[in-house]
Amino acid sequence: MRFTFKALAAPLILIAVLPGCKVSKEDAAEAAPPSSAAEIPAGPTAAPTAPTPAPAPAPAPGTGLISPTLAGLAAIASNFDVNTALVTTGTIPGSGAPDIVGAFRFICGAGQLSYDDPILYPGQPGKSHLHQFYGNIAANAGSTYSSLRAGGDSTCNWTGSGTAANRSAYWMPAMLDGKGNVVRPDYVSIYYKQRPQSDPTVSNPSAPKYFGKAVQLPNGIKFIFGWDPTGINQIKTGGAWFNCQGPSAKPGHYATLTTALANCPAGNQLGAVIEAPECWDGKNLDSPDHRSHVAYASYGTWGYLKCPSTHPYNIPTFTMGAWYTVAAGDNTSLWELSSDMMAPGQPKGHTFHADFFMAWDPTVHDTWWQNCINKLLNCSGGQLGNGKELKGAAQPTYNGVRSWTHPQRLVPKP
Repeated sequence: MRFTFKALAAPLILIAVLPGCKVSKEDAAEAAPPSSAAEIPAGPTAAPTAPTPAPAPAPAPGTGLISPTLAGLAAIASNFDVNTALVTTGTIPGSGAPDIVGAFRFICGAGQLSYDDPILYPGQPGKSHLHQFYGNIAANAGSTYSSLRAGGDSTCNWTGSGTAANRSAYWMPAMLDGKGNVVRPDYVSIYYKQRPQSDPTVSNPSAPKYFGKAVQLPNGIKFIFGWDPTGINQIKTGGAWFNCQGPSAKPGHYATLTTALANCPAGNQLGAVIEAPECWDGKNLDSPDHRSHVAYASYGTWGYLKCPSTHPYNIPTFTMGAWYTVAAGDNTSLWELSSDMMAPGQPKGHTFHADFFMAWDPTVHDTWWQNCINKLLNCSGGQLGNGKELKGAAQPTYNGVRSWTHPQRLVPKP
């Protein structure tokens, strides 16, 4: 799909919609204003422990993972009362109509820094370039669907007790300031969207402009999108760009970090935004290049968006945007991604990519899909469309305090 974006005010959160559709306003009340620190569980610590490895060459092609059903791996229920990861508000989100996609949004804080990559280098700790993780704080090189479902709090569903319904893991290359520090993002916005099953475009193959059959995200699916760190594919997949928001920002879809930061003076926020694939082959949860089992819709020669025939299933896509404070004294001409060392001679930010490993609680996953997506609701702040919402999904928690800025913005590169 192709999307347009709009930055919203106080706090500024990235929202994506399909062309020609209205932008549903992110109500400030849905951002859950901070309560007292005593009422908020302490947030994750930022201290990485992995040693700095020597730069590794591109890995050899990995192995695939066959999906036993369209639902993916056998669902693993939470090992706790999942209601402890939710809060009851009684608020039902409004309809997203005339938008044509249901929306499910939430906010994540910055999680662990690690040289691990459970997709590219499974079982090989410390071998990757440095990653900034979001979501499951227990994610590491040895993570599997089973291990992610078994434990870990989440910076996208922070409870402070390890009882997260969203134990999925998301990660990107770390942002480096060129002075030996990592720049931590203030927050990450994640926006899932998909046409409801009632839409003939995703349910009736005979319908004009049929897109592909709508299904849920399969359990345990994992993929890399954007620039390809395996070196197998020269063409990047999906939309990825840099942006700027704030009082003196010059917003745009900038292809390089250098150009974006030139238009993002101190006092604003740099955004690194990337779109996940929306088409799936229905057969594999992983592939040797970690991306061929998923794909993006295109207009082709037929003149309308549809999934390729090799990937006939439409899964919820998501847009992920990481937002970094640009502060006085920063020399942003030195900023780069940790993975940029893998593409010498290319512009800074050329290697922008992201990884996703699905590990949602099956009941909560089904709840937001049936309500927010299939009822075409405008869910935000972790709302599930049934009067409940994910705890800690409307604003990041750092050191026990909800905040839209990271209190440890710069940390030494491990």
